[in-house]
Amino acid sequence: MARGRSAAQRREADEPRALQSVTGGQDGNALELDRLIHERLRLALVSALAVNESLSFNELKELLGATDGNLSVHARKLEEAGYIAVRKRFDGRMPRTEFELTRQGREALGRYLDHMEALIRTARGE
Repeated sequence: MARGRSAAQRREADEPRALQSVTGGQDGNALELDRLIHERLRLALVSALAVNESLSFNELKELLGATDGNLSVHARKLEEAGYIAVRKRFDGRMPRTEFELTRQGREALGRYLDHMEALIRTARGE
């Protein structure tokens, strides 16, 4: 084991060069994949909101094929991160929950997509 190098530096030294070019290399500024968005249902949720001004809970549930509980848990995580805004109101006597992508969420999705595109280009040898 080499002395004077951290475990992360040793891992990066063993990392293939193509991957280093995508992740930021050995300069300590590696691009981190946003694990909050990377989860399948959360990625689908922010993607759906990126192309719609807003969606109701029921619209998202149907679109994503999610259960009430599953959608609630994932939406709460995105709301806590500031990626989505949740608005609750009544439509007559019926409660209605609306979701909207925030500016912070749109920027996070853009960074995530840029990172994935760079990975794809690297994997294809472009």
